[in-house]
Amino acid sequence: MSTVTDPIADLLARVRNAATAQKTEMFVPYSKIKAEIVRILKDEGYITDYSVDTEAAHPRIKITNKIANRTSAITGLKRVSRPGLRRYVGAQEIPRVLGGMGVSILSTPRGILSGREAKKQNVGGELLAYVW
Repeated sequence: MSTVTDPIADLLARVRNAATAQKTEMFVPYSKIKAEIVRILKDEGYITDYSVDTEAAHPRIKITNKIANRTSAITGLKRVSRPGLRRYVGAQEIPRVLGGMGVSILSTPRGILSGREAKKQNVGGELLAYVW
């Protein structure tokens, strides 16, 4: 079994590939940070549902993709901060994605938050990804 150097980029790639292929369900290996990112995707309406399956030898997250009119709700994902180049933003510098139509995901001292929640709580952090 190979190790993944950037598990968040792996999660985003799997979600992007499933959305492009119009798959209704996908599985990703479980970690706390991945579960929080998927929770934000559900709260923002990009996926229908998710569940954590801890029964197997290796826990995994089952994600149900939201498909409407034969297209996925997710049209794009972009990893911003990566292991080779971290990107941090202050509370006043949180970018708007697609003029407010997308969402940014941040890792803050208060946990993984969407850009709107981080602005509301006036907290900055590491800019993980953009979703639109």
